[in-house]
This record gives sequence, structure tokens and C-alpha cells, in this order.
Amino acid sequence: MATLLFSLRGVPEDEAEEVRELLTEHHVDFYETNAGNWGVSMPALWLRNDDELVKARQLLDVYQVQRATQAREHYLQLKAAGQHLTFFKSLKERPMQLLIYLGGIALTIYVSIRVLFELGL
Repeated sequence: MATLLFSLRGVPEDEAEEVRELLTEHHVDFYETNAGNWGVSMPALWLRNDDELVKARQLLDVYQVQRATQAREHYLQLKAAGQHLTFFKSLKERPMQLLIYLGGIALTIYVSIRVLFELGL
């Protein structure tokens, strides 16, 4: 019976490719499912053989620790150089995005309050 090993929903393509390569290098028998035409199916990597689960899980655990460490180091390098993304840098780069978000929040609050007053609450 197939066993879910690694969900690919929200995973960057470079990480998914590295996981595929890792499993292939260590001769882990797996297959991949995609999200389908409408994106409602589960994109994931599945093991064909349940006996390989422990081996595959150990490989993924080591890989994910390494990836997290690399990402943390990269962020600290950017922060030391003053190039990391902050709220104010993001606001400066995309001010319209903030205005759209604030407009959406204001509209949601307005509609919620108006419905309450119309119902007499």
C-alpha cells in the first residue's frame, strides 16, 4: 500500500526537485501525484513500499535540517549586509499592495458592521 511521504503543496520547485534527487540517489522507490487540473488533488511524493518509510523519513529529516540551516544562514547574511526585506522596504517597493489590503480590510469591517445594524443587533 502506498504511503504519503512528502506533501508538495506550497513547496518551492527547487526544494521539490532536491527531494526527488535525494530519494532517487538513495534508491527509494517513490512516485509523484500532482494537483490535477483544478488544483484540488494532493500533490505529493508517495512510497510504493512501506518498508522504506523509516529510511526515507530519516533522509528527509536530515535534508530539512540542512535546508533550514542554509536558509537561516542566508537570511543572516542578508541582514548583516542590510539587504533583508523589512516591512518598510516592502511598503516602499509596493505601496499599492498595502492600499489594496487596507481597502479590503475596511470593506470587510464596513459590511460586517452594516449587516449587524440592519439586523438590529
